[in-house]
Amino acid sequence: MKTGTSAREGIVETVKTIVYALLIAGVFRTLFFQPFWIPSGSMKDTLLIGDFLFVNKMAYGYSRYSCPFSMCPISGRIFASLPERGDVVVFRHPVNGSDYIKRLIGLPGDKIQMKDGVLWINGKPVKLEPAGEFVETYERQGPQGFLPRCANAPVGLGGECVKERYRETLPNGVSHDILDIERNGFLDNTRVFTVPEGHYFFMGDNRDNSQDSRVSQAAGGVGFVPFENLIGRADRVMFSSAGRRMFYFWTWRGDRFFKEIE
Repeated sequence: MKTGTSAREGIVETVKTIVYALLIAGVFRTLFFQPFWIPSGSMKDTLLIGDFLFVNKMAYGYSRYSCPFSMCPISGRIFASLPERGDVVVFRHPVNGSDYIKRLIGLPGDKIQMKDGVLWINGKPVKLEPAGEFVETYERQGPQGFLPRCANAPVGLGGECVKERYRETLPNGVSHDILDIERNGFLDNTRVFTVPEGHYFFMGDNRDNSQDSRVSQAAGGVGFVPFENLIGRADRVMFSSAGRRMFYFWTWRGDRFFKEIE
């Protein structure tokens, strides 16, 4: 009898331990990190379709979009710290409410412009150096089956899709790769954007394939993003799936496990 009782007690304790562990993991996820799966190619080659990452929700403090509690502020942030130029950020679209991920380029008060495919910040061009080519297979990518855009188009299925790659260095010294698909593309020459106070200007690293702050919200772009819409900073890719589903482990990319995001 004692043996049976001990066994039952052991099972109960094991179940309690599992429940507590799941609760702790849930609270940890809700408070500190949010999972995010990259659905589009707007941040290539920094982020690929199928990259899975966790967003650091504590990076800029809690807002109504990142805070899990109803007691969080309707506007503004609590325990806020300021984002830095070059951060890769997940934010809530100011109009349609979708979650986006882009690179922070413009801070409040900055003047941002594109001239002949070169980024200008406050009247000065950023440093831009050739960094070879980005080559991928021309095939459908991710659950939505997007086909990549190629600088060497037209490309047949299974062929090499090539984009020119450059190393861009922002005024604060942050360097990252950007991709160029076409010369004098629609977004390669823009007006001067003056970033309002309390707002930020975002761009995708795949410069000719990103509906970002260069595109007005009325035209389906991101426009200027308020500080309170920032959810968190993306720091590291956990794993990456090249297939149509995240958990098709045989399609995981072996070179992207725990890859740091530049």
